[in-house]
Amino acid sequence: MPLFLDPIFKERIWGSDHLTQYGYQLPHANVGEIWAVSAHQNGDSVIIDGPFEGRTLSEVWREHKELFGDFPSSEFPLMVKMIDAQEALSVQVHPDTAYAYEHEDGDFGKKECWYIIEAEEGAEIIYGLNTDSKEDFIRALDNEEHHNLFKHIPVSAGDFFFVPNGIVHAIGKGIVVYEVTQSSDVTYRIYDYNRRDEAGHSREMHIEKAKDVVEVRPVSPNVIPETEIIDNHKRTSYINNDAFTVVKWEITGTLSYMKPREFCLVTVLYGEGELITDGDVFSIRPGSSFILTSEDLDNIFKGDLTVMITYV
Repeated sequence: MPLFLDPIFKERIWGSDHLTQYGYQLPHANVGEIWAVSAHQNGDSVIIDGPFEGRTLSEVWREHKELFGDFPSSEFPLMVKMIDAQEALSVQVHPDTAYAYEHEDGDFGKKECWYIIEAEEGAEIIYGLNTDSKEDFIRALDNEEHHNLFKHIPVSAGDFFFVPNGIVHAIGKGIVVYEVTQSSDVTYRIYDYNRRDEAGHSREMHIEKAKDVVEVRPVSPNVIPETEIIDNHKRTSYINNDAFTVVKWEITGTLSYMKPREFCLVTVLYGEGELITDGDVFSIRPGSSFILTSEDLDNIFKGDLTVMITYV
């Protein structure tokens, strides 16, 4: 049967209670991130029913690799998050796996991608730099010349962005994001708008490591989604690379879903309905996140639903 997962709530200074609108019962009023699917040590999803009820995803990954097609990795490879940016996130950059392995106790590097669920009028992200070279970036950073350093891009609901290693980025104020990343919690902050936490402390910056890993790219690494209609259902493919594939299905009625890989991560964004797996029926609604495993052979979605599906 599918592995249904309990969400993990992360308090953030830029969070709020806004994600209640997406089916979540929040434990406090400043949740900035929900880790919907994670086996990372900083937030390990707990399975909420079935034969593995009460066990963590990392435990099941280690002890029952057959459920994941004997995937050749000691660590679960992906994370799925919901992010509520009621204030702007810090400007940051992520390393690749080689750098993270050496400098962050063997952690993964971090490629990530964002599907913009919601964006206020005038909302924008930071994506890339206005400098022509890495040397110019380092010089501006050393001189604290932040004002014109970062590229600001307007966004709307439905936009999608791929954020590879080395790209400076930040989610801006008034944006809700469905995010897929490699299983990593490594972030190098470059700038945080001179904010302070409740105790009056500035958050830690990681300037020297950021200088090591930042890339200045003349061409945007972004992607162009592809949309097709399949039996009255709308399928939008956003990205397919060595780290993850991300697909949105807008389902009307009944969809017989053929898994493209041994295991797939599913999160319901909108609508209610049923997942029928090998004859067993499960109610699904906004906020439901689960893994279709290698043993889940016959999968049917019923209802009016928008689901995000990701896999390696």
